[in-house]
Amino acid sequence: MIITVTLNAALDVTYEVPSVDWHGVNRVGGVHRRAGGKGVNVARVLAALGQEVLVTGLAGGPTGQAIEHDLRAAGLPAALTGVAADSRTTLVVSEARGATLFNEPGPEVTATELAAFTEQYTSLLADADAVVISGSLPRGVPADVYATLASLAAGAGVPAIVDADGDPLRHAPAGRPAVVKPNAEELARAVPGGTPAEGAQALRARGAEAVVVSMGADGLLAVTGEGTFRARMPYTVEGNPTGAGDSLVAGLALGLVEGSPWPDRLRRAAALGAAAVAAPVAGDFDGDVYADIHPQIIIT
Repeated sequence: MIITVTLNAALDVTYEVPSVDWHGVNRVGGVHRRAGGKGVNVARVLAALGQEVLVTGLAGGPTGQAIEHDLRAAGLPAALTGVAADSRTTLVVSEARGATLFNEPGPEVTATELAAFTEQYTSLLADADAVVISGSLPRGVPADVYATLASLAAGAGVPAIVDADGDPLRHAPAGRPAVVKPNAEELARAVPGGTPAEGAQALRARGAEAVVVSMGADGLLAVTGEGTFRARMPYTVEGNPTGAGDSLVAGLALGLVEGSPWPDRLRRAAALGAAAVAAPVAGDFDGDVYADIHPQIIIT
């Protein structure tokens, strides 16, 4: 079983429009509402790939109830810890030229609520093959919490993947995660100056076993104990990039559980990320795009 952790779960709302008039009236062609947050998106992709998953995290208020209802409707097992404050909503406006994302900050979480989650999380590790810890933090949660959760997993013999930004990313390597997965911009903020390879090496020096940097249309860079790898994309997929990184992380998690060689896991992860761009909402991927692009990805 792969556990995903989403401390700042959300109700994702996606508006599809031909183009946006930011100072006028816009007619929405399609509306999608579903449970989201990075870990939830990862779980959706893993479930679509036939993997047993469990969604964990924090949820509260009417929005939290809507999140839990959607997870049940999607057949995604969940063990969410309740909080008093209302969970957040995110809004994606998707048009032909790209997508614009609006993220609410999330609920205020108390130390007692976080402790209750941590206790439940620790007990669930006994049945886990891997853990994915990803996304932003709600208010009141300390920036080093991902390092703490990764360390608890490592202590239980469970490999963890951390996908974060800002201070949570800077702290994460101290928890000895199996993989840290920033994108190029997040890595540059965490380790200013130098090349992506140098930044990834710096995160490894701080405790991460491997660092995989997503570079959009330029593919992936992976700095691991077995060497440095590049996954290069054969062409650019147009569409909605929201959730592409989550699909990529799902591929990395699957490779971690299977113990597949780094070239194989990077090729699958990169293909899933590209296929997610072709899907209208985060947490989905286009199977035809995946099948077409997967064998064409070059690993060096």
